[in-house]
Order: sequence, then C-alpha cells, then structure tokens
Amino acid sequence: MTWTAPDVTRTPGSLVADEREMLTGYLAWFRSSLLHKCAGLTGEQLAEQTVPPSNLALLGLIRHMAKVERVWFRERFAGQKFDPMYDPEKGKDADFEDLDPARAAEDYARLVEESRLADEIVAGASLDDTFVHGGEEYSLRMIHLHLISEYARHTGHADLVRERVDGVTGG
Repeated sequence: MTWTAPDVTRTPGSLVADEREMLTGYLAWFRSSLLHKCAGLTGEQLAEQTVPPSNLALLGLIRHMAKVERVWFRERFAGQKFDPMYDPEKGKDADFEDLDPARAAEDYARLVEESRLADEIVAGASLDDTFVHGGEEYSLRMIHLHLISEYARHTGHADLVRERVDGVTGG
C-alpha cells in the first residue's frame, strides 16, 4: 500500500495572547501549514522536484525543517549532541539530496517528532534564556522568531511546488 501524507488541521492561535503564547502559537500554525501543503500526496509526489534547475521538493522541505528544528532547539538551545541528520559530504543542501519516496513516511514522522521534542524542551524555559553559538549569544525568543520566519518562507515555497505537483493552490 502506498503511503500518503495525512490531512492536517491548522489551528489558529490567539490574536491577543501574551508574547509566549503568540510565538508558540504562530510557530505551531506554520508547522502545521507546511504539513497541510503536503496532505494527500504520495511519497513519489512529495519527492518530485518541479522547478528545474532547483532541487526543491516538498519532501526536501520536510527533511530540511526537521534538521532546522533539531539544530536550533535540541542541539544549540539544549546542548544535545547528535550525528548529522543527513550526509555531511553532500553539503548544506543534503536535506534536498537523495530524496527517497519509500522513506517519505519516515521523513514526515521525523519532522513531527522533532517539533514535539522541541516543544518539550522549551516548555519550562523562559524566552529570555540564552545560549552561545559561534561566539554570539542567542535567546529562546530569537529561536522562535527564526523558526517562524523559516517556516513562513518555506511554506511559500511549498505553495509553488504543490501547485506544480498537482495543481492545488492556496489554503
């Protein structure tokens, strides 16, 4: 049986919440928006690179955001150590290389799990908590803003790729 990305319900966050709830709410909305753009597609469709010469594909975006979630929340903020998620010899675009439709369900589940683990890690932390990376000090607040912007940019990419895959637009 062919795996198909599940339907995703996007829950809008509050428009009048405090800063913490607003940031976590928007991050949750953008996370679910990217997955919503993938809903109903098979692994083969998710792996389709539709905008030559770019290697951009929905499955690549899923893999990329799993890496971004892990790097910013678990590795940098929490200080956890991991082997690279994808082949480092492929360079910075390794997340978009070697897309395997047969592993689409696994890649999708990895993104969902990285998001869950990120939320778990920051649940008791303050937005003012900091860490040092590359000699610069960063706050948890900045991570939220960075991830929101990263998801927003890539959800826009996902709109275009999805339209090329099967004609579905918006939403």
